[in-house]
Amino acid sequence: MFSEIKGSDQWIKFEKIHRGWSSDEKYYIETKNHEKLVLRLADIKNYDLKLNEYEQIKMFSKLGFEMSMPVDFGICNHNKHVYMLLTWVEGEDLESALPKLPIDSQYHLGVKAGKILKKMHQIQVPSDKTPETTKASKKLAQLKRYETSLLRVNHDEDVIDFIKENMDKIWSEKPVFQHGDYHPGNLILTPNEDIGVIDFNRVEIGDPYEEFYKLESFGTEVSIPYCVGQIDAYFNHDVPHKFWEILAVYVAHASLYSIVWAEKFGQKDIDNMVKICNKSFNHYNDFKSVIPIWYKTFNKQS
Repeated sequence: MFSEIKGSDQWIKFEKIHRGWSSDEKYYIETKNHEKLVLRLADIKNYDLKLNEYEQIKMFSKLGFEMSMPVDFGICNHNKHVYMLLTWVEGEDLESALPKLPIDSQYHLGVKAGKILKKMHQIQVPSDKTPETTKASKKLAQLKRYETSLLRVNHDEDVIDFIKENMDKIWSEKPVFQHGDYHPGNLILTPNEDIGVIDFNRVEIGDPYEEFYKLESFGTEVSIPYCVGQIDAYFNHDVPHKFWEILAVYVAHASLYSIVWAEKFGQKDIDNMVKICNKSFNHYNDFKSVIPIWYKTFNKQS
C-alpha cells in the first residue's frame, strides 16, 4: 500500500494515530535515520482539496514558527489514495499540558499562540483566490437544520433570533488564509516550552475572526488564561468591540449547530455538544452580552 511513497523502505516504526475528527488516516513514522514523521492518507477523490492543503502548509512553513513541516506529497496505493508526509512535532498537546501549568504560564502560551495566528493571517490572499461569497447562507442553512431537528435545547429561541439578526456582520474583515481548527488540541508544548502547530486539514480562506470561536468550544474548559492571552496578543492588547460582536455570532451558531453535527458520531458526542452549548449560553448570558464573562472576569482579576 505504501511502497509507492518515496523513502518508505527506510521506515522502521509505523503506528496508526486514532485521535482527532479528521476523515484522514494518520500514521506516526520513525525512519532508520531517526526522523519522526506523520503520514496522512485521503481518498483520491480529495486530491485537489489535499493539494491545496499542502500548498497552504508550505506557505505557513516559511513564517518562522514551529509546526508540522511539509516533506512530500503524492499518490499511492495504485491511485486510490493521496498522501501527505509532514514532520512530527515533539511534545505534549496544550489540551493536556495547560491545566498543569501556573496561570501566568497559561496566559503567556496564549500570547505566543495569538502571535503565531496573527502571522498566518498576515499572508496576503491573491485576488483570484478571494471567495466571491461569504459563509452567511451556509451557516443559516446549518441553523435551519438545527431548528428542524429533534435535538433542540431549552430556551434557544432568543439565541436563534440573535444569530439571524446579526449574521450579516460576519466576513466584514478582509479574508485570510485560515488554519481552520486553531485551539489547544492542535497546538503542542515543545520541550523548549515553545508552541508547535499541527493538523492543518481544515485550512481555507475566510474571515479571520472565525478562527476564534473554537476557544469557547474547546479552549475555555482547558484554560481561560490561555484563551484570554491568545485574543489579547492577536490584537496587540487592544481588542476592538467589533471583534466581540462578530465572535458572538460564530459562538452562538456553533453552540447550536454542533449538536446536529455530532449526531453522526453518536449520543456521547451529542451530549458533549449540548454541554458545550449550555456553557456558551452561560458565558454569554444567553447572548444578551457579546463579551463572554470569562474574558471580563479574568481582566478584572489580572
